[in-house]
Amino acid sequence: MRTYDDPCGIARALDHVGERWALLIVRELLLGPKRFTDLRAGLPGASQNVLSQRLRELEESEVVRRRKLPPPAASQVYELTGLGRDLEPVVLALARWGSRTPLRSDRPLSPDALMYALKSTFDPRAAEGFTGSVELRLGEQSFLAAVDGGRLTLTRAADGQAPAQAVLDTDPGTLRAVVFMGEPCDRMAVEGDKQVAERFVRLFPRPATSS
Repeated sequence: MRTYDDPCGIARALDHVGERWALLIVRELLLGPKRFTDLRAGLPGASQNVLSQRLRELEESEVVRRRKLPPPAASQVYELTGLGRDLEPVVLALARWGSRTPLRSDRPLSPDALMYALKSTFDPRAAEGFTGSVELRLGEQSFLAAVDGGRLTLTRAADGQAPAQAVLDTDPGTLRAVVFMGEPCDRMAVEGDKQVAERFVRLFPRPATSS
């Protein structure tokens, strides 16, 4: 493993997660385990060889581990260790910082990247007096967003969970346009409480870009 050979904590952290794609792999796993094919779908710019190498390095650093799901799935997934999950505040801070820089990519956001865009731009002041839950159905992936007491929690949707007050059935590009570009909510299929849906998508003001 390459090293900065510097005792500073920043340098020691970058020894483990500073390589290209490493923190984006962490981003893709923060909301739960994924198969290799799912990681490739979320990181289309990473070649199979590079992604495999980064996963091996993250395993060696005990940031990521492999696990085999029980039958009937019986597939192998990658998931974060406790050490890896501790990187969430770092990822969120980077997302907030990066959102102030000029946007130079026209690639679509992966569903998990979009969830962290929501997390990093959520405005507690805009949510004052609002309590609600929304299921975000983005193709084959679904997420549950809950706002209560000026706080946002986001989890991957699971079988048996309590139903949300509103369901937004759409794709990542449309949700991104509604939330961050002010497109009307009726661009999406909305089930349940439409007022909850309308209020929810306006809780994420985009930061001003630095000049």
